[in-house]
This record gives sequence, C-alpha cells and structure tokens, in this order.
Amino acid sequence: MITWIQRNFQHHFRAIMAVLGFISIAFIFTIGSTPGVGRSETRSQSRPFFSFNLASADDQRRIFDDSRLSIFLKYKQEVSRSEGAQLEQFALKRAASLALADQLHIPEPSEDVLASSINGARAFASPSGEFDPNVYNSFREKQVLPGYSSPATAADVRRVLIDDWRAEQVRKLLGGPGYILPGDIKTQLARNDTQWTLAVASADYAKYAPVITPTPAELAKFFAAGPARYQVPDRVSVDYISFPAADFVPQINVTDAEVRAYYDANPALFPKPAASKPLARPTPNSDFATARPQVEAALKLERAQNLAAQAASDIALALYNEKITGITPQLDTFLAEHHLALKSLAPFSADAPPAELGSSPEIADEAFRLGKDHFFSDVLATRAGSVILLWKETIPAYTPLLSEVQTKVAADYTEAQRQNLFTSELGKTIHDQLVARLKAGDTFDQAVTAANGAKLEMKTFPPFTQQQPPKDLERSIPEKLDRLEAGHVSDMIFSDNKGWFVYVVAKKRPDLTEANPQFASTRADLAPMVANATFEASLTEIVAREQKKSAPADTP
Repeated sequence: MITWIQRNFQHHFRAIMAVLGFISIAFIFTIGSTPGVGRSETRSQSRPFFSFNLASADDQRRIFDDSRLSIFLKYKQEVSRSEGAQLEQFALKRAASLALADQLHIPEPSEDVLASSINGARAFASPSGEFDPNVYNSFREKQVLPGYSSPATAADVRRVLIDDWRAEQVRKLLGGPGYILPGDIKTQLARNDTQWTLAVASADYAKYAPVITPTPAELAKFFAAGPARYQVPDRVSVDYISFPAADFVPQINVTDAEVRAYYDANPALFPKPAASKPLARPTPNSDFATARPQVEAALKLERAQNLAAQAASDIALALYNEKITGITPQLDTFLAEHHLALKSLAPFSADAPPAELGSSPEIADEAFRLGKDHFFSDVLATRAGSVILLWKETIPAYTPLLSEVQTKVAADYTEAQRQNLFTSELGKTIHDQLVARLKAGDTFDQAVTAANGAKLEMKTFPPFTQQQPPKDLERSIPEKLDRLEAGHVSDMIFSDNKGWFVYVVAKKRPDLTEANPQFASTRADLAPMVANATFEASLTEIVAREQKKSAPADTP
C-alpha cells in the first residue's frame, strides 16, 4: 500500500506548478482573542511572529488556511465560525512549532513517511476508517477534498502534511518522555482499578416543598447581589409590510402535468396515506389520485410564495427610489398609493425573535442591522410569504428596578432557598440519621427505612470499577467516591434533580506495587498525556513571548 501511494504521489507532484488559491476565513482576523491578530488599527504596521508578519493579510491567510487544512486532513472535520478563537490559538502554536523545527534543523520527511501520512489522513479514509485509494485518486484528479468547502490543491496537501510531520517532531522533543512519579501512577491505578460495592439512596427534589416566605429586605438583598441576571437586553422596535403568499394563490393556474411532475419530484412531501381498507393492488396512480388535492395546493403555494417575494422586491425598490428614510407622512402616502398597511411588532431582543414572523433568528438578525441609515430591510421570507421590516428605534439594554421584576426575583429567591434547604438542612438531617442507624448496627436498607420520613428510594450495585461503572448509576457519583471508605455514607450529592446518599458496602483496592502488571501499563498510558501537557505549556509560553516582542504599546 505504501509503495502504491508513493508511486502515485511522486508522479502527481511532478505536475504541480503552483499553489492555487487561498481558503477564505476572514472572520478569524477579527476574533481578537490574541493581541494583534486581526486588529484593524495595526494592519499597516509590521507584527513579526517568527517568519510571519501578523499584519500581513497574505501571511494571515497562510497561517490560518494551512491550520484549517491540517485539522481537516487529520480529523475530516471543518472548523466552524464559532470555533474561530480555538483555531487562532492552534494556528499560532503550529506556526511556532514550525519556526522551532527550522531552528532545530528538522528535515522534511522521506517520501515513504509522507506516504504513510497520507495513508493515515482521515480525509482520504473510507467510512470504515481505512485508507481509500479511490478517495485519494478522486482528489488527485479533481483537486477537491470531499467534505471540505474551501479549495485545496494537492500541493497544499503535500505542504501541510510535511509541516505537520515536522511539527510533530518538535512536539516529541519539547514534550520529552513524559516522566511520571510513582505516586502519580499509584493514584491513577487506585482510581481506575479500585473495586466498589455500593448502595445508593435518593430523595426526590421535585417532591420537596418547604414553605418559604421572603421578606422585602431579603428580596432587596438578593436582587442587589446579582442585578445583572435581570438585565433587559438590547431590543429593536420595527414595523413590517406583509406580503402573504395566500393573497397570490388565486392568480396561480397549474396544469395536470405540472401537478404530477411536482408530485414525482417531491415524494417525501406526500407520503402514502394509511388506507382504512387495503387496496388489492395499490399503484403509483392511485396514490397520486389520493394525494392530488394536497399536491396542487402545495404547488400553488410555492409559486404564490415566489410571487409574494417578487411583489415585496418591487416595493423595496420603490422605497429606495422614493428615498423614504423613516416612518413619516411620506411613507403613509406611499403605502396608501400601493394599497399596503404597516403592522407593528412589540420590541424584541436578538434571542427572542417575534412569534408573529415565525420566531425566525434570521429576521431578528436583520432587524438588528437596521437603523437611521438603514431604514428598511431586504425582502425576508417567512412561512406565510415575505416581509419588509421598517426600523422605528433600537432600545439599549438596561437594568430594571426591583419593582419592575419583583415577581421573577421572588421566584428566583424562593428556588435558591429551596435548593439550599434541600442540600444543607434536609441533606444533613438525612445523612446524620443514616450514620446514627448504621452505628447502632442497622444495615443500610434498615437505616433507609428508619429515615423514610424523607421517602428515600434505595438501590444496590454489585462490584464495579470507575472505568466501567454501572449504566444506571447516577453519572456524578463515581467522581465523588475517592474520599469514601468502606462503611461510610457520603454527604448529599445533588444531581439530576435528586439528592443522593452513597453508602460504600465494600472497597477493594488494587495492588499498588510495581509487581502489578497494571503498574507498567498505567505508566505507559500516562506518559503521552504528561508529555503533551509539557509540550502545550512550553509552546504556549513561547507563543506569548514572541507576540510580546511586537505587541502594540497599549497592550499589557
């Protein structure tokens, strides 16, 4: 397999003359999580970062394009817009690793090693995870990576794989062997292989209903401790002109052939109806005949939506030509001439789009782009047709007075107190009762029965390790076990709307000496993690020092 890859790889790259195009990820230049990257005020300045200039658009594209491609080749996963800050950090660290590789004179990999890199790239793997020559051949011929939205040539892939290999050699050198202290191995071995036998009792928080009557002073103190949680966000107030598709349906005429073609082209929209009496021989024609009224209505509505969008576009153009810049008498005259009417929406925030327009996030986004200099929106599609938004005002965020939000403050205070009483007061009471009954010689189930004024439910679990906990064990319990010994009862663990009390029936520790075969395997498992942590810490410091050399004077 390696020979096949190498032969094709060498043959292919003799024909590559240049790197074609760059991947456009302009959004990353405005992330700003790292000083200097993407700051518009420094674009004309020099911001050296090893061999790159972070003030250069070309160097920025090179750093970030190669990093995106590196991630895709390794994981076959595109970096999304929301992951921009993470990509920025990865890209800077990758650039630093390559600068270190140059300083350490790390050569390029051999063609055999490079072929192995292609073999291991998920971007060229089959669904089963193995290298797929057909996927690679298709990329080689079409210069398009399946699943990757940006252009990437074979020359790009070769360069990135070479750089990734050199960066990996730097990681190995900086990370070192990953030395682990014997005490750390014992801690991890005890965590993984200790065998636990548990009994668990739980109290249902939903059934806990103490009487809580807050005083005005308590509410005022609670509100003053966190007024930001009640802040009213920025809101926008708009009117809109509606173009319902239903108004255009009477204008639509369709032929039988068009209805049938629409039915055949959209089978998922018209599933076969459940017949009350099965037909002896159902046919496509009989299915179509049954669904025909729905098909015709859907086709007409689709075409009516297109007419509604066109009518809205004509009005938007007319608003522009008439130079209408606000809700004024001129607008009133315009609407009367076109037999249109404004509809109003209550002010809404970006995360609470108006229900009247389908709670559409896109419509909310467009509304917040409007203002004095951008009075009306583009045509926006809704489920019912099309609309044009007209800006009235943008209302800035503010913190309300306690009197404005007193009902919500009271509800939040009551809930906070209820949870506090559940975990502290009730939790301590039940814990102390269980411990007292166990000391008196009761079994745990007897202790639970004696404390059943709290209506506890109990369940036992056979021996298990934290590596393979029971599926029905509350997921937060295993991480709380380390401090418990056999015969002990935990304090209340509040999770999943319940209060849990864990009783350790038995605790069997593993052999923590080097004679245990798991001692060596645990060391082997931990070493790469420690090495990687060492590398990441070192590289983070190197990146920070390099950035500081050319940071603007106002950057701390």
